[in-house]
Amino acid sequence: MSGRHRRAGRSGRRAHPRRAGGGIRDAVVVGAGANGLAAAITLAEHGWDVLVIEAGDRVGGGCRSDTLTLPGFVHDVCSAFHPLAVSSPMFRQLPLAAHGLDWVEPDVPFAHPLDGGDAAVLHRSIDATAAALGRDGGAWRRVLRRPVADWDSLSGQVLDPVRLPRHPLTVAGFGFRAVRSARGLADGLFTDAPARALLAGVAAHASVPLERPVTAGVGLMLAAAGHAVGWPFPRGGSQRIADALASHLQDLGGEIHTGRRITTLDELPPARAILLDVGPRQLATMAGDRLPAAQRRRLHRFRHGPGVFKADFALDGPVPWTAVDCARAGTVHVGGTLEEIGDALTAVSRGRVPERPFTLVGQHTLFDDTRAPAGRHTLWTYCHVPNGCTIDMTERITAQIERFAPGFRDRVLAVHSTSPHGLERYNANYHGGDISGGWAAGLQLFSRPSLRWVPYRTPVAGVFMCSAATPPGPGIHGACGQVAARVALRAA
Repeated sequence: MSGRHRRAGRSGRRAHPRRAGGGIRDAVVVGAGANGLAAAITLAEHGWDVLVIEAGDRVGGGCRSDTLTLPGFVHDVCSAFHPLAVSSPMFRQLPLAAHGLDWVEPDVPFAHPLDGGDAAVLHRSIDATAAALGRDGGAWRRVLRRPVADWDSLSGQVLDPVRLPRHPLTVAGFGFRAVRSARGLADGLFTDAPARALLAGVAAHASVPLERPVTAGVGLMLAAAGHAVGWPFPRGGSQRIADALASHLQDLGGEIHTGRRITTLDELPPARAILLDVGPRQLATMAGDRLPAAQRRRLHRFRHGPGVFKADFALDGPVPWTAVDCARAGTVHVGGTLEEIGDALTAVSRGRVPERPFTLVGQHTLFDDTRAPAGRHTLWTYCHVPNGCTIDMTERITAQIERFAPGFRDRVLAVHSTSPHGLERYNANYHGGDISGGWAAGLQLFSRPSLRWVPYRTPVAGVFMCSAATPPGPGIHGACGQVAARVALRAA
């Protein structure tokens, strides 16, 4: 998408009557990522006249796809697998399939190779997963049985954190283990390397050391999602999520302008409400003197998390994993044992670059042949590095995959690497390559973007924040935007 976009919707809705005489808009949303689009849709569903302004030439933010390596190879630029999108209470109620969104579910949500040719595998079935984990299988079943059974209510609460719990016992039961560190939970539950590594791999998505509190909650949530709904992805690329949201918004009468970067609030047209899908430092810059000086200082001091170094490969065949189960998985967590993953994440948190980085791998074309020429494959990978790191990690990522898939190098036709600064140039929200919207540990875990009773409100009247730097945080789920829009509706 580029330029101005407005069309008559299938719903037959017309432009808001307030606009007929050129009056102020009901709402302007800055940023057309999943959260910005979710906020706009929520407001449009309530009859508001909404304009979305996006700096890029297309909608998407973290949901974009592009030809990064060779013609005919479609790579996801950022997000790649979406258990929270298919769990999102908002997305589930939208007619996104009618707008071209088709979910693909890999045979196995994720796998974790280990030295010696073994692999830990999370199957959709808890029982199948437990059976493969041997003497740790019973503990895996016990710790995940209830979160999986209560997935709809649990995920609904996590993705709407300001709502009072509708199922307090479910939330309390999960929270008892979720507040622990992943390392502590693994030490208390599991004996053998496969189960410990399986938990470490999903907990590492938090991007903070495994000894930190609440990393167990990240691991358990993502593992439960794998059992409950899988780790699916959109056929044709993650761009399809953003395109479907944008198409539905336009059906509701919303308007989208792309290719227009906003640097100050003064550049925006008059509106009753302004919602910003931007990072804390961007908010401070855009609002300028409208913010109290102390608040500007706090936003500029907001701690961002580790950066990401991304490498996208075009391959002449599938990855030759030693552990055959890895060839059935959409996502592969490459990092070895829990201890190795923990050491790598701790090194990053201390500003050091690990020799063996924890690496996430996505194998879309094993299950979606629309993304590459016949017989060819894409490989989506990234590893964690210190924020703003300038070291090229392509070789270290390649070596980690080669470690568990000898011959991988020989399959590579082309590679496209993106540094943390490259990611920030792609999306200004990714400060120093931080794709998670901020450091997710300590006090900041509960005070995103700053310590306020309603975190979506800003000190500037009528201005709200709806990015991943607000609760519930990172992920393609639209919850930050939806909840922020509800706050704006109540304030109107």
